[in-house]
Amino acid sequence: MTLSQHLPASGPPPVYADAGRGDVVLSAKPVILPATAQRGADLQVRVSAPALGDRLPIVLFSHGYGSSMDGYGPLVDYWAAHGFVVLQPTYLDSRTIGVPHGDPRVAGFWRFRVADATRVLDDVDTLLGAVPGLTERVDRDRIAAAGHSFGGQTTGILLGQRVGPPAGAHEDLSDPRVRVGVLLATAGTGGPDLTDFARENLPYLNADFSTLSRPALVVAGDEDRSVLTVRGPDWSEDPFRLGPGPDHLLTVFGGEHSLGGVPGYEAAETTDENPARLGAVQQLTWAYLRTSLGLDDQAWPAAVAALRADPAPLGRVESK
Repeated sequence: MTLSQHLPASGPPPVYADAGRGDVVLSAKPVILPATAQRGADLQVRVSAPALGDRLPIVLFSHGYGSSMDGYGPLVDYWAAHGFVVLQPTYLDSRTIGVPHGDPRVAGFWRFRVADATRVLDDVDTLLGAVPGLTERVDRDRIAAAGHSFGGQTTGILLGQRVGPPAGAHEDLSDPRVRVGVLLATAGTGGPDLTDFARENLPYLNADFSTLSRPALVVAGDEDRSVLTVRGPDWSEDPFRLGPGPDHLLTVFGGEHSLGGVPGYEAAETTDENPARLGAVQQLTWAYLRTSLGLDDQAWPAAVAALRADPAPLGRVESK
């Protein structure tokens, strides 16, 4: 088992998924999809893939608010080193683009994200072509989506989640090409569960999970106390509790919004950096993706069994 370089060097780290030897990762960025008149900026995408292997599945990864294709290395590098092609678009809310606060596009950031994600899948051959020899090594019938924070909502919408009024009027913006998802530290329900600021300024947080009908792993930290809700950490469990599709919930013990450090290597926004916690998230999400995409029926059950057998577990899994 080859684990992330961030796992503790002293003593054997917990192993929840036997990912095998990590492969060399090939990466190309920025791969440019030209701007549309409405978007007003080129769509930049990072493509990461293992140097070896065929019939590789795809993960479309959506970053959190303000981040970019350059973030989330701890997750993306791990998945790519262990058999996945990862596509990372930079959305309009990224600090690297710098859309000013008063810009009319700001209110529709959530909608631009979904449109960008759909465009990435529409133009997947163009993106794969940026890495020599990759186009022929990809299985386009095995596509997953994953996202952290605001990116979790983007992922949920691709899987069937809807945004209620006044922002989205319950439009179906799902994409049938996305078979499964991973929602990390994602917002829960809106309405009275939101703070006054969130209700007044973030209407797209009025989520409707009743139509979230495709399988997903929901990952929540039991210390993730969002400033957007009057509830506690259980807010991020709502996609699992209220959506008919999500089939598993991973609760990360001690996990804050960064879940041990998923946003980046030594990222400033990571307040709960913990190598073992991060390693558990890496391994368990990888195992879920392997099993849910039909690549290895035993990867997820074995990972969950190992987690439950750990005398000092880093989290717990609930399943429907």
